[in-house]
Amino acid sequence: MRFVDTNVFLRFLVNDDPAKADACESLFRNAIAGDETLCTSDMVIAEIIWVLESYYELNKSDIRESVEKILNTRNLHCPNREIIISALSIYVDKNIDFIDALNAFMLKRDEINEIYSYDRHFGRIDWIKRIEPGK
Repeated sequence: MRFVDTNVFLRFLVNDDPAKADACESLFRNAIAGDETLCTSDMVIAEIIWVLESYYELNKSDIRESVEKILNTRNLHCPNREIIISALSIYVDKNIDFIDALNAFMLKRDEINEIYSYDRHFGRIDWIKRIEPGK
């Protein structure tokens, strides 16, 4: 098994360097064919989203589609795949930051329903009660 870093996914997704994009596509095709087993991390996925959103200025729906394709790649393992996919839904549907969405689903998994935060986005999530410190 080999780890795949953010820049490999980005080269493939944005095709800003065709030779590298082709090499990345070949790597992913090898994984799909079962010739390679790959893994990545939640942090890599978060970084992909951040770069696509901030640098490439893609909309959230397109980012969601791209990341779901990554996460559904055969023989690519990501430890919190299901949580990330769930977080992508409220990232788009509730228009909140991805990291907040990811944290929300990790809280849900751990049966935590209250959060200290000044971030009002958490108020858009039904299962979380947002509390501002001192209130």
